[in-house]
Amino acid sequence: MDIISFGKEQFPEIAEIYRQGLETGNATFETSVPNWEHWDKSKLKHSRFAAVIDHIIVGWAALSAVSDRCVYSGVAEVSIYISNDHKGKGIGKALMAKLIVESEINGIWTLQSGMFPENEATIALHKSTGFRIIGHREKIGKLGGTWRDTVIMERRSKTIGLN
Repeated sequence: MDIISFGKEQFPEIAEIYRQGLETGNATFETSVPNWEHWDKSKLKHSRFAAVIDHIIVGWAALSAVSDRCVYSGVAEVSIYISNDHKGKGIGKALMAKLIVESEINGIWTLQSGMFPENEATIALHKSTGFRIIGHREKIGKLGGTWRDTVIMERRSKTIGLN
């Protein structure tokens, strides 16, 4: 497996993996796959990675800013998705490790992630890579007409933003 940076050329494969996540009903509040322009604007330009096996993208990870306020310039939100056929094979852990290293190179001191409590695999992945649960949001939004809770997890860098 290789971890590569990706751009517009790879977006159709990225979008397909995102679509698979949408279909689970436990990956995101979003209900449709964005086009490249919307996706590109919503993610930080650094720290966009894809996992590739035999020339096929099997997972991806990227960061989004959590706020425009300068005080939060070192805080980013994680998005990570693995193709249905490749879950449970360590791809998420490899992507997260790369994301953590690159985020710190780019001055990110805190990574956050929100997920549905039913998404136990994602919670386990985050815990295994140094995230901790910092809270629960009760009925924070509706998906398919049903109010859903989320778990908020965070990883604080041990090397960036200490002074």
